[in-house]
Amino acid sequence: MSTSISSSAKIRWGILSTAKIGRTKVIPALQSSAHNEVLAICSRDSQSARNAADELGIARAYGSYEELLADPDIDAIYNPLPNHLHVDWSIKALQAGKHILCEKPLGLNADDAQRLLDAAKAHPHLHAMEAFMYRFHPRWQAAKALIDSGRIGKLLTLHSHFSYNNREPQNIRNNADMGGGALMDIGCYCISLSRWLFNAEPTQVIGQITPYEDYEVDCLVSGILEFDQGSATFTASTKIEAHQYMEAYGEKGSILLPIPFNPISDSATEIHIKHDGETEIIAIESSDHYREMVDAFARSILNKQPTPTPLTDAINNMRVIDSVFASAAEGRWVEL
Repeated sequence: MSTSISSSAKIRWGILSTAKIGRTKVIPALQSSAHNEVLAICSRDSQSARNAADELGIARAYGSYEELLADPDIDAIYNPLPNHLHVDWSIKALQAGKHILCEKPLGLNADDAQRLLDAAKAHPHLHAMEAFMYRFHPRWQAAKALIDSGRIGKLLTLHSHFSYNNREPQNIRNNADMGGGALMDIGCYCISLSRWLFNAEPTQVIGQITPYEDYEVDCLVSGILEFDQGSATFTASTKIEAHQYMEAYGEKGSILLPIPFNPISDSATEIHIKHDGETEIIAIESSDHYREMVDAFARSILNKQPTPTPLTDAINNMRVIDSVFASAAEGRWVEL
């Protein structure tokens, strides 16, 4: 299959399914990007694909995933399938000669995700990345730079919280076989940011899952990640009031990010820096972190540079997720 870049210096995308996150977030981001364009979308139902294509102004609609991957004009695939289908179809995209941007979490566990990393090694000319969009937002970039520069002193601890309330029985987030549950869907953000801000991997973790009657997935999970430098705590739930924040504490102050994971794309955001009882608010201009992510991914392809976030980062995140599950099941600290 062809992997040539179009003469307009844009990456030509195929969207693997009509999943909501693709239709409402990623496709609009790609279409408003200077480095990307959406060429095709697919579904297992040809009419659903055609309806989505017409709604979103996409030229080509395919009635199967295989047809999309066989299109020689497509350079890259975006994979927003349910978690249990991430790895297999991402591997098939690589085998079809396509770059792959796969939704998080990358797989059902670290071993599952490792299969994609192993497959990617056989295609070194292709880019593969997990779609953790939050890191690309200018506010997160600024917060990371402030922490790395010592603005709040040595980072000692941080807490993050991410929740929403979804009680739809048929929703994939409530299906264990599809990789549903709070830890996989949103707790993964809390783990990812903790590792990123500490610039390290945790040495041990402890997790706690509160059972919810009539639900087979974890609906409320809390955890502690211990690092050589400090600790991170988090709570994630798919069955309580929607809320999110992250606050990091250092020896000289703290940094708070309200609505850190899905800020409104056309609204300014803020970083709150606290020191000796005083609060400084840094305003950050509005930005669409999905567009920032796909632009960064496209530039890495066009400029033949490494992907912005390597697959090894996704594997390491999955290892921590696995360890939190193991800890909650066994009631003990789990070393990594």
